[in-house]
Amino acid sequence: MRTIRRVALIGLGAIGSAYAQRLNSAQGAELTVVAGGTRKARLGNGVKINGERVFFSVAEEGPPADLVLFCTKYHQLDQAIRDVKSFVGPDTLLLSLLNGISGESRIGKTYGMDNILYGRCVGIDAVRDETGVRFSSVGHIQFGRLKNDPVPPEVRAVAALFGAAGIPSEVPADMRRAIWWKFMVNVGVNQASAVLGAPYGVFMDVPEAHKLMRSAMEEVVALSKAAGVNLVPGDMDELDRVLSGLSKNGKTSMLQDMEAGRKTEVELFSGAVMELGGEYGVPTPVNEMLHRIIVAKEKAARLG
Repeated sequence: MRTIRRVALIGLGAIGSAYAQRLNSAQGAELTVVAGGTRKARLGNGVKINGERVFFSVAEEGPPADLVLFCTKYHQLDQAIRDVKSFVGPDTLLLSLLNGISGESRIGKTYGMDNILYGRCVGIDAVRDETGVRFSSVGHIQFGRLKNDPVPPEVRAVAALFGAAGIPSEVPADMRRAIWWKFMVNVGVNQASAVLGAPYGVFMDVPEAHKLMRSAMEEVVALSKAAGVNLVPGDMDELDRVLSGLSKNGKTSMLQDMEAGRKTEVELFSGAVMELGGEYGVPTPVNEMLHRIIVAKEKAARLG
């Protein structure tokens, strides 16, 4: 089995920082955070993670890595694809931990699909603010090829790296279904949290908030049937189990973006739902309303 030693990570936000911290101290791993210009200079001062200042090796260019991890926001992906160019060789594995269902195909347009791994983060409650990054749960990474029965050797090699770094991981047999599950979750809890200004605890304690979240997810379940993925209502119940393990004060990435005045990933969530709804002839009124509200809030914030 091959060994994954050299890792390049791009996107040192909340999720990227949490996983970079663990990879940075993993025995046998060599982590490089990809950044240039003023961002490289700023990261040279370290990143405060759970109260501890962590220093990373930061470089704009470098030799090909065994694994490149994409942890940026979706609207930053095109730039990230360009920025990691020197770190990508013929055998470099490329793993995206972005939200949505189309990041891998965008990476593959530049580097080909042969070395693409599909991934998603589940149960991590990392929050980034002006003081740094904090989290109470690192959750776990689900990743692999689209089909993993049996698990390919390159996937086993990445799983070994995650194990050495103390990053819980799982390799689903059907990764496409797993990606759609995460898409459904983001469409629900991310957008409802942004509209309500609500941390995770609200969705556990306020029935009306839970119903709003679930109504948005129900439209993704309907779309999945048209797409041949076939999520079922019980898949929505799994989110309740995930939420019960998170800090009640934790916030979704979209709520964090909204509060910080950053661009949200609304086009990746309700925008994509609306597009798929038009393609498959599936009504998406809840997501159309959420999209309208979130875009209006973004534009109103810019006016202020």
